[in-house]
Amino acid sequence: MMGRFITVEGIEGAGKSTQLVAIRECLQSAGCPVVMTREPGGTALGEEIRGLLLAHRDGGLAPETEALLMFAARAEHLRQVIRPALAAGQWVICDRFTDATYAYQGGGRGLPTARIAALEDWVQGELRPDLTLLFDLPVPVGLRRIAQRGPADRFEAEALEFFDRVRAAYLARAAADPDRYRIVAADAPAAEVSTRVKQCMADWMARD
Repeated sequence: MMGRFITVEGIEGAGKSTQLVAIRECLQSAGCPVVMTREPGGTALGEEIRGLLLAHRDGGLAPETEALLMFAARAEHLRQVIRPALAAGQWVICDRFTDATYAYQGGGRGLPTARIAALEDWVQGELRPDLTLLFDLPVPVGLRRIAQRGPADRFEAEALEFFDRVRAAYLARAAADPDRYRIVAADAPAAEVSTRVKQCMADWMARD
């Protein structure tokens, strides 16, 4: 039996990393074998590309360059990690996936969504997440959390307006595909958000 593919999305400061543990616990308590991974990253090459994408550089990167690097890392990630795990019946939890490309390079950078969709079809074929948890919170709250974490990477250093566009793109995608998305309000204490996550997971898993 094929495994299930769960992705976790949200702007910086949404607390995704903390809540990944809650998702894993829900699945493990139900007896599901779990693989946890992230994007960009997940493979040796993917982690190298992650370093290129997050590092500050004079002149930045063109939106097209960002998107192509994201999908280059994703192609290897799918080949080496995600597809083999799903084929083996494991449940894959991925911290960000292609929705992030639509939100950041599409919404944030203004890259036409048709170009992203073409890359998505080419690299992924028909594979899409079974469930996407979108951790949503007001941008100023997320930015305040980022400021407390230390030096910002290239994305974290973007202006508030950039993240407003990213958030809007995420919410638009969630509204267009309510069967796949679950929006989790993430502007509460971590324990309260974890409770919401566990309820979302229980409700979704009960459908099957």
